[in-house]
Amino acid sequence: MTPHGARAGEDAEDLDVEEVLALVRNSNGDHLPDPAARGEEGETGSARTPHRPDPSARPDTRHRATPWPEARALAERAGRDAARAARRDPVSAPLDTALGLTLAAPLDALTDLPSFDTSAMDGWAVCGPAPWRVRDEGVLAGHAAPPSLTDGEAVRIATGARIPPDTTAVLRSEHGRTDDKGRLYATRDVIPGQDIRPRGQECRTGDQLLAVGTLVTPAVLGLAAAAGYDAVTAVPRARAEVLVLGDELLTEGLPHDGLIRDALGPMLPPWLRALGAEVTAVRRVRDDADALHQAITGSDADVILTTGGTAAGPLDHVHPTLSRIGAELLVDGVKVRPGHPMLLARTRPTQHLVGLPGNPLAAVSGLLTLAEPLLRILAARPAPEPYTMPLRDAVHGHPHDTRLVPVVLRGDEAVPLHYNGPAMLRGIAAADALAVVPPGGAGPGQETELLDLPWASGGIGVCFT
Repeated sequence: MTPHGARAGEDAEDLDVEEVLALVRNSNGDHLPDPAARGEEGETGSARTPHRPDPSARPDTRHRATPWPEARALAERAGRDAARAARRDPVSAPLDTALGLTLAAPLDALTDLPSFDTSAMDGWAVCGPAPWRVRDEGVLAGHAAPPSLTDGEAVRIATGARIPPDTTAVLRSEHGRTDDKGRLYATRDVIPGQDIRPRGQECRTGDQLLAVGTLVTPAVLGLAAAAGYDAVTAVPRARAEVLVLGDELLTEGLPHDGLIRDALGPMLPPWLRALGAEVTAVRRVRDDADALHQAITGSDADVILTTGGTAAGPLDHVHPTLSRIGAELLVDGVKVRPGHPMLLARTRPTQHLVGLPGNPLAAVSGLLTLAEPLLRILAARPAPEPYTMPLRDAVHGHPHDTRLVPVVLRGDEAVPLHYNGPAMLRGIAAADALAVVPPGGAGPGQETELLDLPWASGGIGVCFT
């Protein structure tokens, strides 16, 4: 059933990544606040006393549909409820598997960086004023500490090599010359300490490099490795399972004889990985109520995503199956186009089901409306900062519902794309973002909220790991 939404607008205030991180850190059973004690029971429906749907009735979904912003807020709240119930242990993630995770413990330096004085350039390490006598053997990176220099002495040195004791400065190769007797001179002034990276310049042992809640990006992996880490302590990925419903779907070849290619099976898993989930399985389920019931009840995923079957047709088995298992409908239809038949249900205290429409662009709408906020909270990722851009062209709106329209970003404008019907992927395949068009539409130049797509946001999602 659609939950009571009196406080849905306050979710932005309630949302706290630290709360989810605290749940992970306190997963050893320490006492945590009871949601009911905070007045939350009944706002999304408590998992202990859920408001069960009536299996004998299928009310008018359009009449019951949830406004788009409220639906996203409810998905965030569902993620927090699941995090409270699960209290998952943090994981030690090797660096080659940690991309996209969220730190559950601070990243403290295990060594000084650099851990010894190093040369910032190829050239000579020199001691005292010029001219200098140049040693026969140079100093290379990765070798043990070289012997000390004496006044008037120099030695060839490579970038990253250890600085000999008593070195005054490093003279770059292009700033030195030698005479016919092999003596070295500087072609410009030598400043003591120049081109030497002193030990601890970047950090000292024990310094906090990154705080809890930091998203692990490629740069974070590099920093962790430089600081001596082989693994980081992180929030585990939520496990997601995709159930592709429909007897009409082909997995290869051209459409024929009323059969069509499945576009969602190949598209959803990498998208879910970009949102921080671990995709445990993609299963195809025939149009059969018992088969769907078995697939849902047999799943141990944190989030189940179904494709299609969310309307009220003769082969739409999602609602009856949710009623059969006593699931709690948190969102039953959303006032958004495309994708308004989407739904969100709590099937267990620690498990949710996101019902995506079967049309491809409508499914993308459901993914970004309900699955993204839910998975973001489970991954303890911070919410992206909302931003707007003016539209270059007018966009027709729905009289009552939000529209999500693919756009490309050109300079300081968002350009709406064609081929944005519910069954089309041509527009979204070329898009950088989705424009959130309010009911009634938007005119040229109107500032419009944008939802970045993972591959275009410059964020972690581009890595799809």
